[in-house]
This record gives sequence, C-alpha cells and structure tokens, in this order.
Amino acid sequence: MPEKVVVAMSGGVDSSVAALLLQQQGYDVVGVTMKLYNLDGEDLPPNYQGCCTLDDVEDARSVCRKLGIPHYVLNTQREFQSEVVDYFTSEYQLGRTPHPCIACNDKIKFSHLMERAAVLEADYVATGHYAQIERTPSGIVLKKAVDASKDQSYVLFGMGQDQLAHTLMPVGAYPKSEIRQMAEDAKLLNAAKPDSQDICFIPSGDYKSFLKKRLDTVPGDIVELDGTVVGRHEGIEYFTIGQRRGLGIAGGEPRFVIRLEPETRRVIIGPVEALMRDEMRVSAVNYPLGVAPEGPVEINVKIRYKSSEAAAVLYPSGDGAIVRFTRPQRSVTPGQAAVFYQGDVLLGGGTIEPGVITGVPEDQPAATA
Repeated sequence: MPEKVVVAMSGGVDSSVAALLLQQQGYDVVGVTMKLYNLDGEDLPPNYQGCCTLDDVEDARSVCRKLGIPHYVLNTQREFQSEVVDYFTSEYQLGRTPHPCIACNDKIKFSHLMERAAVLEADYVATGHYAQIERTPSGIVLKKAVDASKDQSYVLFGMGQDQLAHTLMPVGAYPKSEIRQMAEDAKLLNAAKPDSQDICFIPSGDYKSFLKKRLDTVPGDIVELDGTVVGRHEGIEYFTIGQRRGLGIAGGEPRFVIRLEPETRRVIIGPVEALMRDEMRVSAVNYPLGVAPEGPVEINVKIRYKSSEAAAVLYPSGDGAIVRFTRPQRSVTPGQAAVFYQGDVLLGGGTIEPGVITGVPEDQPAATA
C-alpha cells in the first residue's frame, strides 16, 4: 500500500506541482486547502496576489480534480485568528515588528494541519515551500532550496525532528522556472498564476489601517537620541526600526527610527549611523536537529526574510543566544527572526530582542562547520 500524504494546497502553482510530483512518485495524495482568513466580499485590489479567497479554494479544487485526487477544505479561521492575527497586532503594541508567516508555519501548517493529517491516517504532510529536507547520520536537516532566489527556509526554522520526519517539500529541489514548466506540461489551470506577495489577511498592504481598526493606540513623543522632543505621533504601532518616511520631521539631516519604547510610548530617532549594531540578543531559539551547538560557532545569519546573510559568531545561552556580527548590521529589528546557517544547512533561529546580554566571553574561539 502506498504511503499517504496530505498536501497543503493554497491554490497556487507551487503547492499544485508539489501534489503532482508526489503523485508521480507513487504516493497516495490528498489535497487539503486551509481556509485561514475570510476575505470573501472584501474590496480586494485589482492586482491582489495573496490567498484565502473563494477563487483560491476553487483553483486548488480544480487542480485536485485534474489530478484525480480527493480535495478537502479545512476551516482553520479560529486558530489562525488566535495564533497569527492576534499575535501580529499584539507584537506591534509592544513596539516590535512581527513576521506572521513564521507564526502561520509554526502554529497552523506544521501543528494544526499535522494533527488533522493524522486523523486522515496520513504518513506525511507536504507543502509547496522552497526548502529541502535531508536525512543525515546526525539527524534530519533543513536546507536551502536549489533556487536561491525563492528559498523559504528562513520561515521554517521552528521545525523539529518529528515534524521534519513527517514532512515533504518536493518543489525545493527545482528552480521556479521548472516548476512552472511542469504545471504547464500537466495543463494545470494555475500554471501562470502570480506568486503570493502580500500578508494574506491584509490584501491592501496597508497594515496601519488594519491596526487602527483593531487597536486603541496611545500618542507619544518623537525624541532625538539626546532627549530633545521634536514631534508627536499617533502610536508606536505605526513605526518600525529603520523607518525614515512618515516621521513628520521637516528639514535637517535625515532621521530614522532607532528605537521604540512601549513603556514611555516614545519613538527615538537619530542619524543612519545610529542604526548599526555589532551584536544582538535572540530569544526562543530553536535548533531543528534538537540540540544547540557546543560553545561559540561561526555562522551566517539573516535578520530579515529578504536580507543578505551576514557573517557572525553564535553564542548559545540556554533557550536564547547572542549573535556577534563580523561587520555591524543596520536596522536589527526586535520581533523579526534571526536565522542561522552553516552553508546550505539551517542551523537554527529565534526572535530578535531589544538590548544585549553582557558577559559573553571575548577570548573563546568559535567552532567552524
């Protein structure tokens, strides 16, 4: 009897080809579309490239019909609201900049969906993520995708050994161009469908308006690094580290958001050089192999989804870590993820916190991969 796999199908081309590839490899494939957020009836922009609409559900259903596999719609709106949307708004209230896709992967796709897959007696869950899973003598590792321009391993750092053992990511072994060609060759109706670009529950891309409808914000001062008050703001929720536009500060040297203070409701601004950081503190660190590396270790780190990797030394400390950059990095932003790599292997990752921990040894050599 072939092994059964539940494929999370968004209606996009990547998850559709994931189902196609797994069917060709002999798996018993079941398509499941998660209804995450209700956008039906909303005034969507004409170029909207997200998900969660009835059209997306219908696209997934049509692909399953074409492949001759079952298709189910799983209502996860309640879980998505509590685990992703509420997290998104609460993080902004704390003066942090969240990454909702990471929360969705951790709490919905690789938690809630896996539970439902077990009910269907499936052996695996599969997604259209551009990343690779590889079994090695030391355990199962998560690796970057073959197509570096599409790599999504950054948003998957929260996975553990049990999840990796029961997850398949077939599209990560191919360039995006080949995935589209496979869809065209199979005559899938969504072969030319644009990639999702937006936060799925904010189709307009205007997160400030989204927050205004859901939060009671508190005005405060805009303050220079020396304590000089230079303006007022409507709420720290509408700012992020490194922001230049929308400060309402006229004339003079360009100013950027350097720090947000939720306790005082102050937005601290300063020159671009004040954005540079030599180190950062990272909390809730997860290592997919299940164990932290011993002692300091040389890594490359990404501090934003689309940022380039930066050379650094990782100092594990309990469930957190200190990361010291080889060269200072700009706009290290609390709430965003810091993800550690050694070559193509994702070593771990966690959440960037404000401030640093003192007492990291200066003379301890870093281990290399």
